[in-house]
Amino acid sequence: MGKERVRCFVPEGSQKRKATRVRSLRQRWIVNSVVPIFVLLALIVGGVSLGISNYYYKGMLDGLERQARAQSGAFVDYFMDQGFANYLQRANQAISDYADKERVEMQFLSSIGRIQASSTSNLTVGTRPGTEDISRAVETNRISYFRGADPKTGEQILAVSHPLTVNGKVVGVLRFVTSLRQVNVQVRMTVLAVVLVALLCLLLVLSSNLIFINNVVEPVAVVSDAAKRISQGSYGFTLENKYTGELGELVDNINDMSMKIGQNEKMKTEFISSVSHELRTPLTAISGWGETLLADRERDQIQLHRGLRIILNESRRLSTMVEELLEFSKMEDGRFTLQLEEMDLQAEFEDAIFTYRELFRQEGIELRYEPGEEILPPISGDPERLKQVFCNVLDNAAKHGGAGRRIDASLTREGTVQVVRVRDYGPGVPAAELPYVKQKFYKGSSKARGSGIGLAVCDEIVRLHGGTFDIANAEGGGAVVTICIPEKE
Repeated sequence: MGKERVRCFVPEGSQKRKATRVRSLRQRWIVNSVVPIFVLLALIVGGVSLGISNYYYKGMLDGLERQARAQSGAFVDYFMDQGFANYLQRANQAISDYADKERVEMQFLSSIGRIQASSTSNLTVGTRPGTEDISRAVETNRISYFRGADPKTGEQILAVSHPLTVNGKVVGVLRFVTSLRQVNVQVRMTVLAVVLVALLCLLLVLSSNLIFINNVVEPVAVVSDAAKRISQGSYGFTLENKYTGELGELVDNINDMSMKIGQNEKMKTEFISSVSHELRTPLTAISGWGETLLADRERDQIQLHRGLRIILNESRRLSTMVEELLEFSKMEDGRFTLQLEEMDLQAEFEDAIFTYRELFRQEGIELRYEPGEEILPPISGDPERLKQVFCNVLDNAAKHGGAGRRIDASLTREGTVQVVRVRDYGPGVPAAELPYVKQKFYKGSSKARGSGIGLAVCDEIVRLHGGTFDIANAEGGGAVVTICIPEKE
């Protein structure tokens, strides 16, 4: 029987729940994966921006400090040699000689913070800049700096003030001032570039996560929903496999599992129905013939003999079915065990042949068996279990292949393996059903009576003996069962 792809109707509510679940899973995945990366990138951008800003501003500050120290040193030396009388003349001369006046303003201030000379414009002479670097330099007699908005113009500036000291007394302040407009623009452009790179990285991460969600997370949610439906009893449906790699293999496995569970459930249902019918039939026959015989006042010997034979046959069939059910129950819960001992496989097989030969003859079926001349060595096995296998195989051969009116049986030794073959000449097994005939509950298209678990029990018994149990179609028609039992090592 080939695999049949069955698709179950999915209610609209189930589809909405699945869509909601996928959407929730996507949101949680994005929050849990993208948000930490966003925070990390924000910290990196903040750190890099701060570093860039400090790099530029610190570089400018160091340059202004060097100039301030150099110029103030020259002034101090001049004052020590020439005196303080020519202070303003010397200041104006220094401003005139200053080479970087287009970029940096040089100022000379009095000890009270009033501009006395400037390289930019005489309009500022006599005014007070009003920044704290001037007063701090005068009070502490140390170089001081200011970065911020100019109190007069509101422009962002960087200023360095160096006290001019003569004989231990601060007589003035040498101040260098530069605009931060271009530096701020350059810092902003650099930080913007860093932010754009971070946003690009975040976009790549988000894109990769969306691709991952579409290719993995959403399919996993679909597969998870399918597994949940299977666990709730919806068997036999399949998912559309549009995935590749391990995920595609997972979907195939889910589909196969669903189909096999569906098939097993169907066979289980059929098994229960079949067993109910099979049990009812012999019970009905036994009950009916028992009532018939009790009602027979004349004690018709022919009818009595016929009725007792039917009761005996139906009782034997009923006993066999109950025994199969008990064996199957033991096999399912792990209580199916063997009582191993040294045994003669040939003797047990011939005993089963002797048991069934007369029964088959009465049904018009010839059972052929020719014992070989070779004496086979003993094996380690369970005589009762193996005889159960032989009887079941012979009974199946008559049940399903009795139309051929002939059954061939043989026992040979092939290497260190003893091989039993039983062949019938009936219609054989349909090719599509061969892979499933040993499955529990499986009956296929056969109309013959039976529980559908006899061959499964036989296969388990042979497997526990370390052997193999195979069923195939024979050349020329009919089916052949091959049982291989290894000899003792």
